[in-house]
Amino acid sequence: QVRLVEFGGGSVHAGGSLTLSCAASGDTYNIRSMSWFRQFPGKERERVACIITRTDTAYYANSVKGRFTISHDNTQNALFLQMYSLKLEDTAIYFCAAVDVPGRPCFDPIIWGQGTQVTVSS
Repeated sequence: QVRLVEFGGGSVHAGGSLTLSCAASGDTYNIRSMSWFRQFPGKERERVACIITRTDTAYYANSVKGRFTISHDNTQNALFLQMYSLKLEDTAIYFCAAVDVPGRPCFDPIIWGQGTQVTVSS
């Protein structure tokens, strides 16, 4: 079983940067892909970025493309999301997620972290 814990949320001014981290523990050798989602108040979770861990192929939502970078470190079992040029509308709870079964799409995870709040202010 894989467990995910996010770190690094907080408050930042618009235009600033923030990096989120996600530590994976447990049966991490089964992980096929990892991703970041976010959730606005009263809304469904939406995809932000995902990465295929064995190929480093990354995918991004159009809303963050060019501003966010997803990466992972297999030696540390860690996932990162570097966020630049943050906007007010990036304010949300950010969730780390993972897929540990073959054949499941990157943006259809079954393992979730507890989430971390990111607040962008003017």
